[in-house]
Amino acid sequence: MAKKKTEAAPKREQRPPLEPENARITDTLRENYMPYAMSVIVSRAIPEIDGFKPSHRKLLYTMYNMGLLRGNRTKSANIVGTTMKLNPHGDGAIYETMVRLTRGSESLLVPFVDSKGNFGKVYSRDMAYAASRYTEAKLDAVCIELFRDIDCDAVDFVDNYDGTLKEPTLLPTTFPNILVSANTGIAVGMASNFCGFNLHEVCRTAIACIKDETHDILSTLPAPDFPTGGDIIWDEKEMRQIYASGRGSFKVRSKWEYLKKENLIEVTEIPYTTTLEQIIDKIAELVKAGKIREIADVRDETDLSGLKIAIDLKRGADPDKLMDRLFKLTPLMDSFPCNFNVLIGGMPRVIGVRELLDEWTSWRTECVRRRVYFDLNKKKEKLHLLQGLSKILLDIDRAIKIIRETEEDAEVVPNLMIGFGIDEIQADYIADIRLRNINKEYILKRLQETEELEKEIARLTEIVGSKAKIRNIIVKELEAVIKKYPAERRSRIVAAEEVQTFEEDDHIADYPVLIFLTQEGYFKKITPQSWRMSAEHKLKDGDSVVWSAETTNKEEIIFLTDRQQAYKARLHDFDDAKASVLGDYLPQKLGMEEGEAPVFAFLPGDYKATMVVVFENGKAARFSLESFMTKTNRRRLTGAYSDKSKALGFFIVNDETEITVFSSANRAMTFRAAALDVKSSRSTQGVQVMVLRGKHTLIRACRMEDAALSDNGRYRCRSIPSIGAILREEDLPESQITL
Repeated sequence: MAKKKTEAAPKREQRPPLEPENARITDTLRENYMPYAMSVIVSRAIPEIDGFKPSHRKLLYTMYNMGLLRGNRTKSANIVGTTMKLNPHGDGAIYETMVRLTRGSESLLVPFVDSKGNFGKVYSRDMAYAASRYTEAKLDAVCIELFRDIDCDAVDFVDNYDGTLKEPTLLPTTFPNILVSANTGIAVGMASNFCGFNLHEVCRTAIACIKDETHDILSTLPAPDFPTGGDIIWDEKEMRQIYASGRGSFKVRSKWEYLKKENLIEVTEIPYTTTLEQIIDKIAELVKAGKIREIADVRDETDLSGLKIAIDLKRGADPDKLMDRLFKLTPLMDSFPCNFNVLIGGMPRVIGVRELLDEWTSWRTECVRRRVYFDLNKKKEKLHLLQGLSKILLDIDRAIKIIRETEEDAEVVPNLMIGFGIDEIQADYIADIRLRNINKEYILKRLQETEELEKEIARLTEIVGSKAKIRNIIVKELEAVIKKYPAERRSRIVAAEEVQTFEEDDHIADYPVLIFLTQEGYFKKITPQSWRMSAEHKLKDGDSVVWSAETTNKEEIIFLTDRQQAYKARLHDFDDAKASVLGDYLPQKLGMEEGEAPVFAFLPGDYKATMVVVFENGKAARFSLESFMTKTNRRRLTGAYSDKSKALGFFIVNDETEITVFSSANRAMTFRAAALDVKSSRSTQGVQVMVLRGKHTLIRACRMEDAALSDNGRYRCRSIPSIGAILREEDLPESQITL
């Protein structure tokens, strides 16, 4: 039978290989996310060399075009609506931008908007600004320095978002506003955070840097300044680093005063980075948690006279020590992080103060040069017209005759050009002179300006070509700003070495106390006076005191638990109690895990002693208390001791300490702590001290003096490990007296 010829399988259509997933993600990021990121960086979040973000600039320029520089105030809603022609981000965002620029908000050292109505306060979280329909505003007088050169071609103009209007790319500020106005912005992948500086100090520093390239900036610009005041903790090394790199931080502290008669503290100035509500909330939280006991009440007494936080003190409280603690624990002292990130030529750069001033000076030099060049061209144009006018002075009648005899209006200018040999611009100017002004007196007066114009043109030409002369103009403008606009420093400068600080222990009252730990995990701290009045403990049924000690309120205490964890605390964290109360329940007080219970407590003191832990498997470990020391304020330490066998006893020892252990085989042995090597690790399993056979284990461990044995010498061992000695009949557990 012949085999059937098999048909060839049809060819499958070949598909292009799938793109790798990461390649598609990369393309998406490049095509969609990167343009967005660049837009946020360049057109929204980072300020430019004039010290403004686009939203600020659009708002101020709109107000300038509305005639609000010298006119009366208008409703804020009117300003917001008009600004949307340049800034289409919605009325809410525009109004919020305007609020920050107002005098009423107190956000800026040099406010740009003269406001009327409630614009909130920068130092208050809850004091909200009123709606735009209720408030009024106009440009503040200092805005003259922003717009003086705006119509003199000092800066470039671009189309707005729909191409119907023009707006400036920068505002030609006559002073370094980039350093005067505080500014914060978060872009994509970068941020900017400028602190404000005093207007006069910035102008003097700019003048000094223009005149002397080696000028020490710190001598004229010692520190930032804030509209909310406060004390700047000044550290020269820290400040020089910020000035050099544009990065770093410094501390700002609240100003306060103690009123002895009323026994209260008044805080009148706070750091720029916080609000009075945050401060009050934090103080209240500390008082509620029992971490600060000297405060009776705290309240907000802010009124029309300004910010005020009142802190009532309890009798006997030290205001200096209390404020030092509050500075550490609350935003009454805060750090200001500097990040001088600015757009220069469309590129974000983090630069120091010197470089910022140099960049501003270079940019301002170009602005002034363009302004002078603009004036120069205007003067040249006027001179050109007057030169044409001088030619008809010789024969005014002829000029009148040419105009009168010309039949068509369009031929007047060409006929004047031919008749007097002047160009079209000059002829057009002459043709537009009113009939009453075509007299010799008028023309002579106009020609007298020619000489002055020629001198002025020569002067302006010299300025345009001289960088030094332009810099002199900038210096004079800066000097005029200093004279015209008062600007007292608001933040006081306090040298870091002059700041009085107290150690943490200085805040803690030191007095003798008695401490007790019960088997059920209750802890009491009792003063000797209270103990003498009542020495009978209140305990739960079946509970008993297992450890007690005499110490002072400043001491540290460590609790070990049955889950091999150590909890560190200070005795001043516990309230003074009486014997007639149960005390603090440690698992709850220290935040232990569910089911975890304390098994031992000790006072580490200077951490120089050693601890011995005896385990059920017959081993004992000795390690230094230094292993419990921490550089940070950690409260819980894991691995406090080995978890390989159940711990029977914990002992703070020296080399002479003797420990007695008992086994389930009715044997006992006593060994000296010196027989154990001191280990550095808390979790060491230790060494065998008693040899155990079969399933026998240790059942008890105590100090030798607590063992109540009839003959201690019988049970002492010369070396470890040891099998121990059989207990005499009188030493058997049934016969022992238990505590």
